Amino acid sequence: MPAAPALLLASLALAGVSQRDAAPPGIPAPVCGFPARPLTAPRPEDVASMEAILTALYQVISGPAGQPRDWDRMRALFAPGARLIPTVYRVDSAPSLRVWDVEQYITLVGPRLESGGFFEREVARRIERYGGVVHVFSSYESRRASSDPTPFARGINSIQLWFDGQRWWIVTIYWEGERPGNPIPARYLETPGS
Repeated sequence: MPAAPALLLASLALAGVSQRDAAPPGIPAPVCGFPARPLTAPRPEDVASMEAILTALYQVISGPAGQPRDWDRMRALFAPGARLIPTVYRVDSAPSLRVWDVEQYITLVGPRLESGGFFEREVARRIERYGGVVHVFSSYESRRASSDPTPFARGINSIQLWFDGQRWWIVTIYWEGERPGNPIPARYLETPGS
């Protein structure tokens, strides 16, 4: 069986995967399919820049009660295999994570956004970038109506983006809401250089 690892490494090399990125012997290598096309073509202006894709993200989930969201627009922002991961803190259970793909988010969270009204806006941003890999700490405020004077929730979205040389993709959104004993630190409520 020694030929199998060599064959695996050779096929990964042909696919552009280095030995460092390859799965250990006996474990199938993940197939990601990048660059792949989403089911719906994105609006070119939504994926043309980092600023544009973040703006589109907040726009697509926001709207008044009773207004359907443009879920195809949302789907087109996300990379294949992308995840949305809220943290969950409850008094009756241990802290946990929910891990959703885009379709699960749309199915589970979408109806609540549409029925109750939901407006989320970014209030500050911190960015780290290396090549096409970007991490954004995006502090947010959520309101039921855009005219509400105070938010009902605040928190931080940890957003991972990827630029493939042609367009921007959302790879992961991992977030935590502010709660008693865990306020947003002041440094995350202002954008550096603003």
